[in-house]
Amino acid sequence: MRERSIVLPFDPAGIVLDRRRGLSQQLYQALRARVLDGRLSSGTRLPATRDLAKVLALSRNSVVRAYDQLYAEGYIESRVGDGTYVSRLEKLSTQLPTGLSLGLSTDLSTFSPSDTEDLTSKRFASEPLLRLKNNHLPAQNGGPPRAFRVGIPAFDLFPFDVWAKLQAGFWRNPSPALLGYGDPAGEPALRELIAAYLRRSRGLSCTAEQIVITHGAQQAISLCAQLLLQPGDAVAVENPGYRAAGRAFAVAGGKLIGVPVDEQGMDCHRLVDLPGCRLAYVTPAHQYPTGVTMSLARRLALLAWAECNDGWVIEDDYDGEYRYSGAPLAPLAALDRQGRVLYVGTFGKIAFPALRLGYLVLPPQLVQAFSQGRALAVRHSEVGTQCVMAEFMAQGHFQRHIRRMRKAALARRNVLKAGWPVGVEGLGEMPEVAAGLHVKVDVDSFAREQALVASAAAVGVEVNPLSGYWLPDSDVPVDKRAGLVLGFAAVPEGQIAEALLKLRKAWRPLRG
Repeated sequence: MRERSIVLPFDPAGIVLDRRRGLSQQLYQALRARVLDGRLSSGTRLPATRDLAKVLALSRNSVVRAYDQLYAEGYIESRVGDGTYVSRLEKLSTQLPTGLSLGLSTDLSTFSPSDTEDLTSKRFASEPLLRLKNNHLPAQNGGPPRAFRVGIPAFDLFPFDVWAKLQAGFWRNPSPALLGYGDPAGEPALRELIAAYLRRSRGLSCTAEQIVITHGAQQAISLCAQLLLQPGDAVAVENPGYRAAGRAFAVAGGKLIGVPVDEQGMDCHRLVDLPGCRLAYVTPAHQYPTGVTMSLARRLALLAWAECNDGWVIEDDYDGEYRYSGAPLAPLAALDRQGRVLYVGTFGKIAFPALRLGYLVLPPQLVQAFSQGRALAVRHSEVGTQCVMAEFMAQGHFQRHIRRMRKAALARRNVLKAGWPVGVEGLGEMPEVAAGLHVKVDVDSFAREQALVASAAAVGVEVNPLSGYWLPDSDVPVDKRAGLVLGFAAVPEGQIAEALLKLRKAWRPLRG
């Protein structure tokens, strides 16, 4: 029988794969590059996974994984009964590079490198501006982890024995060179390892020189607020969103403008209606607290807005390691060609928040100003934690721990999903959870939300009201702000099952 010929919409000879490395990741990168540079134009039909696998001499699973990643990031779309196509997006082709340039242009910078000293002195000369009225942070929930605390990873799985040995080894005979005043940007070894990790796991082509180590993600956000804002400047934030970030901007004198969030993330097209706004804060990989992923079209719109308005985008990738189908999504910063995105990362969601270790990946033209600004505030980070984390990463413990944590979070998510109470009046079903450490569940009214939260608290179960994540002056009706936010990674499966049993009993009187 004559074998049918396979016709592809591109020349497969141009795809060169190194058989010694991950084939699905390489194929994903090759196809993504062709979409971004226009070789695969918008609306092009892609070959069936079996056909492409045969032409490239790959397993079909490798092609399926590459397609899944492209689909998750919005580069391709599936049409029922008609195949897979390159997404139809304006300006998708020829407008963007395949990665973050190592030599980012400073043409759009609002200040020249020679102005960095003036920038930091101007920002900090008027500090402390202590604009804390109505912007104070609520008390954080202390004590041991419990169901369903938000923002807490699985402390019980951290390899404290390994960490203790590395820490003891460092302090047993520390180098005198490390005991003086360090680099305000952080220990070079840790910055090198973070850059390598981001290049490998996120496709973010950054260098160690672009990284500034911080005391957690919150200090990174506060630095952005202090150095990029003048009193009275408008800041676009997600609504609902991460209130602690909004308060950092408010304390720095920023005027918060809430931008609605829907199933595609922040409605970035609303930014054109905000004259004078030049700073936006987003959580595109896993929006906090709704959990949605910002679509590729919105990401492109956000970058276009920043470029046209000499603006900045702060991308908070607080829990990007936790994706349960395929690799972590490439960040917004990987699409940035003009040096407009400041990427915030943290070790707190992989290790534990008390570690207070985060980082910023900055456009090169901002590095000096941020290093100087941080030096004025805290001089430099504590050296021991940085060096121990560097060794933790260099010896492979970090990657092994990420895999362990992702597996555990998935198992805990599944227990929550399986045991979620049903038949409670006004309470939505447990949605699918593709990423992150928390989930948002719909509730039909504010009164019902408050009753559910109070009943849970009465039996010792921690459930967060979605209404608490909205800006106070939101024009959204109060009943539309209702919902529940639950973290599912903090405690083992057995404790999650016990908490669910308590919820079912507590909420029984509320059944319809």
